[in-house]
Amino acid sequence: MRLTDRDYDDIDASLAAHDAFLRARYPGDRPGRQPVHTVYVPADRLDDFRDWGSIALETMDRHDFPWPDPAVREKLGREPIEDLRVDFEDGYGVRDDDQEDIAVREAAKILAGGPRPPFLGIRIKSLEAPTRRRSLRTLDLFLDTYQDLVNITLPKVSGPDQVLAMVTLCERIERSYGLSAGALTFEIQIELPSAVLAADGSAVVARLITAAGGRCTGLHYGTYDYSAAAGVAAAYQSMEHPVADYAKAVMQAAVAQTGVRLSDGSTNILPVGDTDQVHRAWELHRRLVRRSLENGYYQGWDLHPAQLPTRYAATYEFFRDGRDAAVTRLRRYLDRQDSGIADEPATARALAGYLLRGLDCGALDDAGFSRDDLAALA
Repeated sequence: MRLTDRDYDDIDASLAAHDAFLRARYPGDRPGRQPVHTVYVPADRLDDFRDWGSIALETMDRHDFPWPDPAVREKLGREPIEDLRVDFEDGYGVRDDDQEDIAVREAAKILAGGPRPPFLGIRIKSLEAPTRRRSLRTLDLFLDTYQDLVNITLPKVSGPDQVLAMVTLCERIERSYGLSAGALTFEIQIELPSAVLAADGSAVVARLITAAGGRCTGLHYGTYDYSAAAGVAAAYQSMEHPVADYAKAVMQAAVAQTGVRLSDGSTNILPVGDTDQVHRAWELHRRLVRRSLENGYYQGWDLHPAQLPTRYAATYEFFRDGRDAAVTRLRRYLDRQDSGIADEPATARALAGYLLRGLDCGALDDAGFSRDDLAALA
């Protein structure tokens, strides 16, 4: 061997900065449960969010839900909404300042007054010039009134400068409210092509995550704003349009191994009307949820209580359908058996992560391994 200890040390030294960058930028998937959906409820209609489960169950019974599952019914009775977002943006609209101030205080009062979903947040208006000051006022007033940490969703982000401004805002709020540094985090909504691809051809999404300085916890795809901005006719705007698939593929590459989670968008075809209309909407939603899961998007938006049955039915089916094969492959990998599939360590991590998600969302009672073992492997 001709290499000396000094040669090894020199190579280590030359890559030390890059090693530190990799540890900081790509720490791996964020541990812990990821909600399967985010429910957006306009702030002025927040008072009925606790009824979503009963509304969903009643709709299932009235329209003869085609995929009956006791676990889905139990979920809707116990925890129908996993992640609630109080919406002060598109769903709420533009009101005068006095009206929105009242809505902010009322929303905080409603949330503080009873049971809440396990994940909770607020979508403020964008930091574009026309809505910027109202957005800051709403966030400040909500935090002052609710006095608890929530997820903050920043919509219609068009470039890194807005993310840097959001970081500055978080720092100032933390100092003002006596919060620890880094306590406030936020999600970025990707609703504009300029947030995916820059004029120079670079991927803006990756720069948004960098600008967030570790505060970005998720990227949420906005189906209809993005499609419209890309020039897709209204009749063809969809989560499965090629325009949407391209944007989400870039987003997926940007967040991989960063700990930033990805959420798909929504369908605006709601399960309302007569039974035929409801069934068609259910079929579409179930298929789109399954498609998102197969593409690696484990979270999406729901806009109506009657979408909850198909959200959980499709999610539970996805994990149950693949459970046995995943357990077998992972056991054979760990036992180094000849399975006919040459799995690598990365695939083993993916198999463990898949089973862990199945446990977290309630689809699986038995994932073939203990939760601790799966967490260690993932």
